[in-house]
Amino acid sequence: MPQLNIPDYAPQFIWLVITFVALVLLMWKVALPRVRIVLEERERRIKGDLAQAEQLREEAERLLEAYDTAIAEARGQAQSLIVKVQQEIAEDAAQRKAEIERELTAKAAEAEARIGRAKAEAMGEVQTLATEVARAATARLIGTEPDESAAGAAVAAELGRGGSG
Repeated sequence: MPQLNIPDYAPQFIWLVITFVALVLLMWKVALPRVRIVLEERERRIKGDLAQAEQLREEAERLLEAYDTAIAEARGQAQSLIVKVQQEIAEDAAQRKAEIERELTAKAAEAEARIGRAKAEAMGEVQTLATEVARAATARLIGTEPDESAAGAAVAAELGRGGSG
């Protein structure tokens, strides 16, 4: 084996050094600048992504604040609308209640008037009936029928006193 031959060590060592130096120079001049460029590009891209992420985060925070503000305004408007609608409902209910009370008052007055007329008619009929009964009773008791106007006046006087006697 030629590697183990001692007189061949010096030339092999020289070629090893020459090859190593050549590879180091090749790496230093060609490969390392390319690696450095890739690393710098990667670092630049990461910084750009971080900056963009920061901008997006700030924009998201602004949007969230705007959203919260809009929600608060909407809640305020909804609350004022609820209060307004409740007031309108209360006013409408009060107005309807007043209308119903007026209608009931009018109907009660009308009913009282009808009752009064019915009472007057009933009293007239009672008076007429009482007059006829009084004339018939007088005719039976004394044998002569009194005059209708005299009997009516006597019944009216008795009814006017409240019927006590």
